[in-house]
Amino acid sequence: MSKLRNMFQLLDKPIIIVPLVIVTALFIVFFLYPERSTEITDLIRGFLGNQLGTFYIVLGLSIVLITLYIAFSKYGKIRLGKMEKPLFPDYKWAIMIFTSVFAADLIFYSLIEWAMYAEESRIHQMGGTPEEWQATFPLFHWGPIPWGFYVMLATSFAFMLHTRGRTKQKFSEACRPLLGDKVDGAAGKVIDIIAICALIAGTATTFSLVTPLLSATLSRIFGFGETTIITVMVLVLIAMIYTITVFFGIKGIVRAGMICAMLFLGMIAFILFFGGQTQFIVEMGVTSIGNLAQNFIGLSTWMDPMRSSCEGYGSFVQNWTIFFWAYWMAWCVATPFFLGIISKGRTIKNVILGTYGYGLAGTFLSFIVFGNYALSQHLAGNVDVINIVTGGLLCASGQIIAEPYSGQALSHAIISIFDTLPLSTVLLAALFIMLVIFYSTTFDSLTYVVSSYSYKKLHPGEESANMVRAFWAIVFIIFPIGLIFAENSINSLMSVSIIAAFPIGIVFCIIIASFFKDAKMYLKEQATNK
Repeated sequence: MSKLRNMFQLLDKPIIIVPLVIVTALFIVFFLYPERSTEITDLIRGFLGNQLGTFYIVLGLSIVLITLYIAFSKYGKIRLGKMEKPLFPDYKWAIMIFTSVFAADLIFYSLIEWAMYAEESRIHQMGGTPEEWQATFPLFHWGPIPWGFYVMLATSFAFMLHTRGRTKQKFSEACRPLLGDKVDGAAGKVIDIIAICALIAGTATTFSLVTPLLSATLSRIFGFGETTIITVMVLVLIAMIYTITVFFGIKGIVRAGMICAMLFLGMIAFILFFGGQTQFIVEMGVTSIGNLAQNFIGLSTWMDPMRSSCEGYGSFVQNWTIFFWAYWMAWCVATPFFLGIISKGRTIKNVILGTYGYGLAGTFLSFIVFGNYALSQHLAGNVDVINIVTGGLLCASGQIIAEPYSGQALSHAIISIFDTLPLSTVLLAALFIMLVIFYSTTFDSLTYVVSSYSYKKLHPGEESANMVRAFWAIVFIIFPIGLIFAENSINSLMSVSIIAAFPIGIVFCIIIASFFKDAKMYLKEQATNK
């Protein structure tokens, strides 16, 4: 009992209570008033995208340029900690980078994102064929700019923890060089609460999109009907699995990450060499990488001020690019902390270039193989992926049983793609297992880090209590259940991330300024001590 009492004394209670209250309230609102809540979030999303969209776009490109400057400047030589060798060898470090970042989402979007762009006029306005740009835009939306968000924060957090030896593993602590003691008061609490709420919004979007795919996969394998209850049960099952695995700490994350990597590479190899589309996959992959390289600056700065490709919430950039930047920003609250923790002993240059290199290699490989195989099957007429995605699912009588762009429609499109492969049932079972394990490694990383937010102080070598991790594991599934019952389309889920990311973008700017101020001071101290 005394041990439990001591643990409660160490906890930062407002950081636990306030997000819990907010998440519970949002769950109730989305559960009881799904249509009205969706209308309000979509309205806010439209304002942020159309009126303040430049903020997201400029911030994204600026961070890529800033990180490259840091890597090749005097700051890049700073070693993160006093270790002579890195905490983890390169191959383990690379695997943890990939498996802790959007693994389940990555496979989902790799298979289907190209089809979501089919009705966007922007695709048809570009040079070349629409299919070439359907394959290029996913690489752009999962390329250097979103990875730059992670790279910048991972660098800042690693410097804060390992070089400066700070004992607060929180977003607000990274702002201390600029804000000073204000981070110990109300300003710090606000920053941390915003960070946690943004993270919950990002994870809610992830769960709400990918969990229906898991439910549909089970239904396809075992032949039972799909219901919202089954989807929620799958969500709870996943939460139970990663709640148990968080008890194993970072060693468990490493082992699970190795399993994930082997399953992922095995499925990539099978589709590439036995799917019958090797030449198309490779050639379209090379074409899309070339398109991205030639047009990167234009894609990164295009805002369509004349709204020449206006659809839905605005132009293509408002509909998609701003969402993906916001989506990654919302996830930036926890994952970069994890990346920073596992990067102990490396130089800042090594962290920046290594994270870009390993991260982009994994994401590009996934989109090129999964995405281009799916595109090839659509072009060959084996499965009408675009019609399923944009037209929804119809029963024999013509009644709509799944709205366009809904999780159910997207999931059935993905399953239809797998049905074109040899051993499709075996591959679907492997997909289910892979996504569940990917979920576990990703959310292990999140709970590992976010539980550290719950403490007033926690040294880099210390780990949070298992009870605290289990608490956050449960919190992470409350809001997604509300979104699933609300049966939101992907557009509505996008709105949640875009809204949550806006205040995080402001905190981003404070952290960047704080890093430069602190790193400059550190180098001066080192020069003085020589």
